[in-house]
Amino acid sequence: MPLISSKKNVNAWYIDEPKIEPFKDGEWIAAVSEGADINFNNIQFNPHAHGTHTECVGHITQEVHSINKNLKTFFFLAEVITVAPENYLKDKVISKKQLQFALGNKKRDAVILRTIPNTREKLSRQYSNTNWPYLKEDAVKFLVSKGIKHLLIDLPSIDKEKDGGELLGHNAFWNTNGKLRMDATITELIYVSNKIDDGEYFLNLQIAPFENDASPSKPVLYKVI
Repeated sequence: MPLISSKKNVNAWYIDEPKIEPFKDGEWIAAVSEGADINFNNIQFNPHAHGTHTECVGHITQEVHSINKNLKTFFFLAEVITVAPENYLKDKVISKKQLQFALGNKKRDAVILRTIPNTREKLSRQYSNTNWPYLKEDAVKFLVSKGIKHLLIDLPSIDKEKDGGELLGHNAFWNTNGKLRMDATITELIYVSNKIDDGEYFLNLQIAPFENDASPSKPVLYKVI
């Protein structure tokens, strides 16, 4: 998802839209349109709320862990899966059974989850207070048992929007009750065009070198021929 300085930018987690604006020094404005020799913009955003981002275990640990230090390789064998979230109590969820059916005995490094309906409205959706679909804990544990190191999804989180801080999916994926999966990542707020078929791809997971728990990212798929 592109990041734009607009209320039409995708958004979650109850914060304002991102801002991209010229640096100002007194009356001087760093924009060619304002008479400056250069365009020199400040950018204010939150990677978790404002677009496609990749996060490491540092997202939920007291100890600081950086995505830039823990994601060391960038090409992975991936499977694109399209899922229709199921009804569960008052929620919509992605279940273990759905993932078992889609993956079968396939061996993959990464799984890319495209939820339906899948429209371009996802690029500008305002997710706060919408109770978006999420992965059930046993579904995440199933992915871990399959050796999936990189989980990508087109929602703001793999977890329920308001879950009292339990973060069951995140904790299961990074195994916070045992040996931490330091090299495992979660990428959220992706957008997978309907032109992309389900199936096997090579994934190039590109991040910016931020020393932070998460970074804006640009996953690129290459068809396996």
